[in-house]
Amino acid sequence: MTSNTAQQDAAVADKAILANSAYADGRHLAARQSIYRWQQPQYDLPGLVVEELAGTSGIVLDVGCGNGKFVSRLHKDRPDLQVVGMDISAGILADVAKPVVVADAQVLPFADDSADAVLALHMLYHVGDIEATIKELARVLRPGGVLIASTNSETDKQDLDQLWARAAGDVLGVPEGPARVSLSSRFSLEKASGYLTTAFKDIRVRNLPGTIELTDPSPIVAHLASYEAWADQAGVPFHETVSRAEEIVTAVIRRDGLFKIECLGGLLVCRL
Repeated sequence: MTSNTAQQDAAVADKAILANSAYADGRHLAARQSIYRWQQPQYDLPGLVVEELAGTSGIVLDVGCGNGKFVSRLHKDRPDLQVVGMDISAGILADVAKPVVVADAQVLPFADDSADAVLALHMLYHVGDIEATIKELARVLRPGGVLIASTNSETDKQDLDQLWARAAGDVLGVPEGPARVSLSSRFSLEKASGYLTTAFKDIRVRNLPGTIELTDPSPIVAHLASYEAWADQAGVPFHETVSRAEEIVTAVIRRDGLFKIECLGGLLVCRL
């Protein structure tokens, strides 16, 4: 398999790509999130965050809040909390419940010890300097405050990685094509605790394994296509590869009755 990992990692943390393309609006993020509708067991991630904040009062900062899925749930279930959504993209914040702030997670516009909880959900792999950002998240937390982070394992959705490599290889006329862009690899579940111990002493991990079984290729096509912002880093004609992947999945479903994807994500609940 050809390696363009360094180029891909740099692009995953490229602020211009994040703000102006990948998360210019909520479309691509929603496509990536939607595939989990077919996962068993089902996890109510916003509900798990609400559960972890049961003993928290005061101010909660959702850093890299994206389309506001967690913000809206906290407004609904915990109206007593002062929730602030924050993202580097002004566009994706358009429909997020106010108050919201356009800000870089590496330079938070908040004073020391000003938040009772900070959320960093599936976003720390997007920052340029992960360790510095974690220290910044810790800086704004009050003593006794909690950071809830989330990410995926390095083994998550390897079935889609193999699908992409096969489809890319077919498009290029080689046995195996370039690896697909991995968003979470820079801050994977396996690496996360090591990063977080630079600022947090108490780290608890909640693993969330599951299996997605699909009898229709459409959710897979939508998921793969949602990486379009990083098409230039794919090392292969992007749309042709997505189309070839659809053909492969369709054939697998016709033969086996379904296409199976093994998933592993996790929450990390951290205290200073």
